[in-house]
Amino acid sequence: MTAGNPKVERARAALARHDWPAVYALLTAAEAPEPDDAAALEALADAAWWLSKLDECIAARERAYSRFDADGDARGAARMAIHLYSNQTFKGRSAVAGGWLQRARRLLDGLPESIEHGTLLIHEAEVANSVGDLELALEKAERAVEIGRRLQDLDLEADGLQCSGRLLIALGRPADGLALFDEAMLSAVEGRLGPFATGKVYCSLISACDELGDFQRAAEWTEVGRQWAENHPFAVFPGLCRVHRAEVLRLRGDWAEAEEEARRAYAELCDVNVFNAGAAFYEIGEIRRRLGDFDAAEEAYRRADELGREPQPGFAFLRLAQGKIDAAASSISTALAELTWDRLARAKLLPAQVEIAVAGGNLPAARVAADELEEIARAYGTPWLRAVADLARGRLDLIAGNSEAASGALRRALHHWQALDLPYEVASTRVLLGSACRSVGDEESAAASFDAAAAIFERLGAEADATRARGQREGKAVLPDRLTAREAEVLCLVSSGRTNKEVAAELFLSEKTVARHLSNIFCKIGVSTRAGATAYAFEHDLVSRH
Repeated sequence: MTAGNPKVERARAALARHDWPAVYALLTAAEAPEPDDAAALEALADAAWWLSKLDECIAARERAYSRFDADGDARGAARMAIHLYSNQTFKGRSAVAGGWLQRARRLLDGLPESIEHGTLLIHEAEVANSVGDLELALEKAERAVEIGRRLQDLDLEADGLQCSGRLLIALGRPADGLALFDEAMLSAVEGRLGPFATGKVYCSLISACDELGDFQRAAEWTEVGRQWAENHPFAVFPGLCRVHRAEVLRLRGDWAEAEEEARRAYAELCDVNVFNAGAAFYEIGEIRRRLGDFDAAEEAYRRADELGREPQPGFAFLRLAQGKIDAAASSISTALAELTWDRLARAKLLPAQVEIAVAGGNLPAARVAADELEEIARAYGTPWLRAVADLARGRLDLIAGNSEAASGALRRALHHWQALDLPYEVASTRVLLGSACRSVGDEESAAASFDAAAAIFERLGAEADATRARGQREGKAVLPDRLTAREAEVLCLVSSGRTNKEVAAELFLSEKTVARHLSNIFCKIGVSTRAGATAYAFEHDLVSRH
């Protein structure tokens, strides 16, 4: 920064101690001369970023870029271009961001190796990862680590390690990936990294744990990250940590606190990081859906989608809960079709595809999805993946009439959910297990399982789920989708393989009346075939009631 002006000199000192509010105040004070040299503009941009004034940050960096370029400082101009790529990505402006990244490549071409070369490689790795070219992405990330080590820059080295770690996990090498995270985290917890590198490593590790379903590790690091972020109260990092914390709280069943954290996260991120502001709304949707507040859930998913966060699998589950099976199947299939290579991302969607396909009577599709889940679970081996794979297999075996196999798979899933301390998943699995026990004549175990599920749902506030569990325990006709008792009888008999003529004879009805009942049933439950109706009957435990 230009020497001589006292305020600029004080801003230089504040910059060295990371006192971002002081830097910003000194460089924007009414009586201060407007920064006109590149270093002062860069300092102002850094301060604005840390104070979550992203639009001001972008404006200052654009001016700094022009100043560096005019001064013939290609490396400085490239550094600003790289930052502008990140800033525009945060704002969700991918085309503009891509232009800045291309400009950084051009500026650095032919220059001696520098930190900027390594940072550029990390962003190029992120771009390659986004289109599924994992091997190229890993090569670039590893080159960034090498540059960081040659230049003895710990921030660049740690950034490269976290990027390499995420890619190794995506490539099916979670142990190797987490080992690199451990190495990066060591420098972070020792306080040897700058604040931005520290925050990025924390957030990346928590995201990696979330992808793997390692919620215990995610919860531990979320708490560590939250404590660190509180020392940077004006920056983007507290909001990012809140999104992660909201997810952990939601999974643990602390829904009221989770929603409060998600709403605070949105308020902190809405003008800074569009995608994670959307992720906050997705968490709200997940909570509202479980509470049975479908209108609020749909609105939250819509807001998440508008902000760039794919609202799946929650939105598909919402459509399923509303009885719109075809819409649910279409939305989850579309989401999966857009994820052809990311196995961990697919693993978050495949359980929904299994459940929806079973509900719609599309057992071949359910089997394909369950098989893929089991393959992913074998590759990564985390408890969460094993749980969702066992749950999917148990659900499929139950509807296929393989009750003993279903019971075994569901008990394995239950064991994992209990170890992970995920109460909603525990209760949902107990409902299925109760149906499996009842189907083999073990009424005592079935009743105990339904009772346990109802108690958990009640504690969580999931009243509709609790009512269904209590109804199944008593064998009462708590009928879904406004089915009448007579329609339930017809559906039960059709599910047992009887023809319309046979149903008519058993219920002392005309075939025309049975056909009318069946038409009404199809309309109410959102299916178009007898196979779909059969699947629905088993899924909602209607067969065991009649």
